[in-house]
Amino acid sequence: MSFACPNSLYHVDCDVGHLRCADFARVNALARASLNARRQGVCLRVVNASSELQELIAFAGLDSVLRLEAGREAEEREDAVGVEEERQLDDPAV
Repeated sequence: MSFACPNSLYHVDCDVGHLRCADFARVNALARASLNARRQGVCLRVVNASSELQELIAFAGLDSVLRLEAGREAEEREDAVGVEEERQLDDPAV
């Protein structure tokens, strides 16, 4: 039996960043939600989990079942692909 998320078109992000307390009841609830999502053909991703919650998930052996996504931080500015910064050319090699 494989717990890997199937190649599904649908993904549901479960943002747990607001949780103040990390305990096994919450890990159990996340595991059940993930199971129910898989039964419906949807992949559940856990987003913005605290380090304590990530450690509990790993301790319970559910880190391969619950897909943990790193918290997304807004970047100030992204460079366009293939664009380099303008700079002075070095002396050409002789």
